[in-house]
Amino acid sequence: MPESVRALVERFKPPVSVGTYGTVFTDTTEFMNISYGDVIDVGQRHYLVLGDERERRFGMEDPKFWVKRCVELESGQYRILKLEFQESFDQHIGPLTITCHRSAAKEARILRLVAGDPRFMQGQGVKDSRGNLVRVLERVAGRRLDLNIEDIHTTHREYFLDVYPGILTRFIKACRAIHHLHQHGETHGDIRRDHLYVDHKTGDYCWIDFDYGYDSVENPFGLDLFGLGNILSFITGKGVHAIQEVDADALSITEEDCALFFRHRVVNLRKIFPYIPEDLNRVLMHYSSGSEVFYETVPELLADLEPCLDALRRA
Repeated sequence: MPESVRALVERFKPPVSVGTYGTVFTDTTEFMNISYGDVIDVGQRHYLVLGDERERRFGMEDPKFWVKRCVELESGQYRILKLEFQESFDQHIGPLTITCHRSAAKEARILRLVAGDPRFMQGQGVKDSRGNLVRVLERVAGRRLDLNIEDIHTTHREYFLDVYPGILTRFIKACRAIHHLHQHGETHGDIRRDHLYVDHKTGDYCWIDFDYGYDSVENPFGLDLFGLGNILSFITGKGVHAIQEVDADALSITEEDCALFFRHRVVNLRKIFPYIPEDLNRVLMHYSSGSEVFYETVPELLADLEPCLDALRRA
């Protein structure tokens, strides 16, 4: 390690034990070779690598070797570096198979578009010595929305009457944020409940991860709309309600009451929780396998959803 970079590490004295100084990388092409204690030199800044980011879903952790947890040595601030990873694969959404790819350029464009907008993660794209587009991201000071909701230990009725209106208010703001992307010809591309964070201080919602792009999608905004519908069902039901976990016969639940893309998830939540207003349940039913009309734009969704929020506030 060059003395200049070693001096940076020693001056900052990070709260980690770096027993052996690693390598300074200006070329991030071989990201699998970049590990704990190494330094990434990019954009006239130096980033000490603390480890690989991990994606936590369904009780499992998958390492993301191209995403590095780092400390910027010049400032001491925590950063996440997403290194360029060329990947194309088929994503299975219910009965559909859609070819998608990771696009560093797309994510960098969106980061420029949403700079200063707290509804989105913040960062910038910079190129390394080889021309790879590295996204340097600020840490979102918050926690995943789904984990927050799972930690609300009340009955569904208490949750729906006392907590849900505030959650729905913030979710509608998050929908408007997605519409902002669509107005500029961009899509989020991977809308999931673990990609929406709750700010620790304000309670507002913040979207993360914009690097998915899709090929040959008839309505490029449609996948974002179905992602919003999945989150809406989750926050309304205070979790996912699988048809196998409810008494489908007693509740008269059929396949048409389940989601179009996830046939095991009940979206006709009024059959489980009869106090859910009909107008709100009608919004959910637009995402059911029995629906003949689907939302194609965010304003169409909000035109139906916002009056539901007004009714809940008056109740």
